[in-house]
Amino acid sequence: MIKYKLICNECKNIFDSWFASSKEYEKLKKKRLLACHICNSQKVEKTIMAPQLISIKKKTKDHINKTKIDNVKKIMKDYQKFIKNNLEFVGENFAYEARSIHYNKNKQTKGVYGKASKQDLKELKEEGIDIQMIPWIDDKDN
Repeated sequence: MIKYKLICNECKNIFDSWFASSKEYEKLKKKRLLACHICNSQKVEKTIMAPQLISIKKKTKDHINKTKIDNVKKIMKDYQKFIKNNLEFVGENFAYEARSIHYNKNKQTKGVYGKASKQDLKELKEEGIDIQMIPWIDDKDN
């Protein structure tokens, strides 16, 4: 089987079509059995095509990219581990807890982490509360 990218010279529609062989394409073309599925014109030709080759360079580049991604994931996992070990998880109550710590200077806490909406984060920043947002990789993705 061979796949050709074809173009209709009437409506300029470009489409793919499979043939048993290059000889089969030529035979159908000669018998005028090829037609555009949009305008039904028989003025259909092969377009210039480049074969898709898999090179060692591409494999090496893909491997390098995968290695970089794996390294970033490891750094993020280590960072998450540090956060889990040194901060208190407050879940959906993050905005409330951050305000509580900020406005009650006598409250002793080791810091918190959790979830907050974009609106909550915006309001916290407007109030001058120092917060940071980091990407989080779920354990199932690790």
